[in-house]
Amino acid sequence: MRVVKEQSDQEKGFTAQDFTICEATAQMLKRTHKDGVSTVFERAAEMKPCPIGSASACCKNCSMGPCRLNAKDPYSKRGVCGATIDTIQARNFARMVAGGASAHADHGLEMLDIFRDVVNGKIKDYQIKDPIKLIEVAKSIDIETEGRSIEEIAKDLYEELKKTFTQIEGEIPFVKRVPEATREIWRKLGIVPRGAMREIMETMHRTHIGVDQHYENIALQFSRCALADGWGGSMVATEISDILYGTPSPVLANVNMGVLKEDYVNIIIHGHEPNLFESMLASVNDSALIEAAKEAGAKGINIAGMCCSGAEILSRHGISHAGNFLSTEYVLATGAVDAMGVDVQCIMQGLSTVAKCYNTFLFTTNPRAKIEGAEYIELDEHNPRKCTDEIVMRAIARFKNRNVKVEIPQIVNPGIHGFSYEYIKYMLGGTFRASYKPLNENIINGKIRGLAGVVGCTNPRVKHDYIHVELVKELIKNDVLVLQTGCSQIALAKAGLLVPEAAHLAGDGLAEVCEAVGMPPVLGLGSCVDNSRILIAASEVVKTGGLGNSLADLPLAGAAPEWMSEKAISIGQYFVASGIYTVFGVTFPAMKGTKFYDLLFGGLEKMGLGYWGFAEDPYEMAKLMIAHIDKKRKALGIDKARERVLFDMAVRRELEAI
Repeated sequence: MRVVKEQSDQEKGFTAQDFTICEATAQMLKRTHKDGVSTVFERAAEMKPCPIGSASACCKNCSMGPCRLNAKDPYSKRGVCGATIDTIQARNFARMVAGGASAHADHGLEMLDIFRDVVNGKIKDYQIKDPIKLIEVAKSIDIETEGRSIEEIAKDLYEELKKTFTQIEGEIPFVKRVPEATREIWRKLGIVPRGAMREIMETMHRTHIGVDQHYENIALQFSRCALADGWGGSMVATEISDILYGTPSPVLANVNMGVLKEDYVNIIIHGHEPNLFESMLASVNDSALIEAAKEAGAKGINIAGMCCSGAEILSRHGISHAGNFLSTEYVLATGAVDAMGVDVQCIMQGLSTVAKCYNTFLFTTNPRAKIEGAEYIELDEHNPRKCTDEIVMRAIARFKNRNVKVEIPQIVNPGIHGFSYEYIKYMLGGTFRASYKPLNENIINGKIRGLAGVVGCTNPRVKHDYIHVELVKELIKNDVLVLQTGCSQIALAKAGLLVPEAAHLAGDGLAEVCEAVGMPPVLGLGSCVDNSRILIAASEVVKTGGLGNSLADLPLAGAAPEWMSEKAISIGQYFVASGIYTVFGVTFPAMKGTKFYDLLFGGLEKMGLGYWGFAEDPYEMAKLMIAHIDKKRKALGIDKARERVLFDMAVRRELEAI
């Protein structure tokens, strides 16, 4: 660990609150700064973004370049091959979509492989925990369920969902869930996804030097590729995870670094696939391992999540969550983390350095994602305890030999998590009348202005958590019900917006609905891959009736205020291609004044799809989303709120007499 001469923060020109509104992260940032440990916020401050690259005016798809076009005058020159700024931007955007879609497709296929081996009896540690969900998913794609065993249905479901990834022609299975009017638009445009592998492969081929050179044609393909993510890989991952590990329902759970306990062995699980975490739960509850921890001087074993696997287990089991993406290095600086286990996606390589500085064991567990300087213990789903027991034993050994001062921020934020689309249906209608009808009625009568999906990453180019929190406060204040996933959900939980008491921050109409139902104005749906829950919920709203025939008709908008990954671009595009207006913050990989930009920000809507928006300021972002919601309300003829009329007996008699 590099130690620097101690100076005051003011002397160094350093204030942690300039980087984050999360008090726990700020406290640990001060510690790492004092200790001279390199972390993400300071690296971002030192590494200025390339203005040409951030404007997507650079092409490096062949060795004749890289070709850098003038971001201020993009049509003044072309690439060496003659590529225009529109072709270059479209190619770059398409490759981001393909990269993001591949991450979710690989995740979904991994879950499907585990499901197959569970059904065939080759994996014993996991099992089907939600057979009702299994049956409902099978029915949704026209698999016969009457009079058949769970095993028979499961085998057919596997064979059908496998097409999501391997099919060469036809339509992926979950397209059957898409509202018919939306589906017909896709068919007309030729963007119904065939299979994830084909769409990702074709996208990469089309963007190779000398292949597809028309930005509109490229845009249709990356839309099809993105839809193979949202209605394919992501949806399969979520649905199979629910079937195997249980469908979430609301649980009260704590978030923030205060969930760590100094007198316990603390283990953090971080990543995106639930398999590691599910097996870790079995290991940390093993009586022999608990006894070993006590023999080492601990009161027990404490496990907490981070990032998206943490959000998934938080929603499914109520396991505490220590922080989102930008807090992952800083939780190690507490000195209280005895081991961190990671699998795939959003794992910063800087974790390895920080872990060494604070003598924490960092273990990678997935062959797809090794890190230089971290130990590797492979998770084999056929014998997962071999990996997770080893992590626990190594964590116990570290606890016994702790030699770093422990500093745990004493901040814990409770919240309600686990609002699957099935539970929302039950919450609104009860056991016998489960329905989205009460939601539709309250949108129609104006108590709820509309819906917003606020999702995505945290990005060190902006103040950590700030835009998420301020955007959502502004939306709920204007009677917009917010659905939340991923790192955004954790930001909102830390701000206290995922409890029913937060309804006092909402507008009168939304607050009234929240109080009647007993729900928060912000519903946490899980990890970033669980954005597919929003798609299914939105489709259910269309199916319920009264709010149009397609997803594009709904008073619904999406946002990723602090996005940073290719996955976010794929997610944004599958929402846009599904018909939903989607606003991004921080930066956007397309330049104003180009034909490609105009296509994304308006042209796609003219085709019957959604369209993109961009704003750096959270209040401007909210303004754009609310304006879109109001535009859709006007188109539906519900732009004026209608109060519900309650008839007394005298009025009823008059009606009966007529």
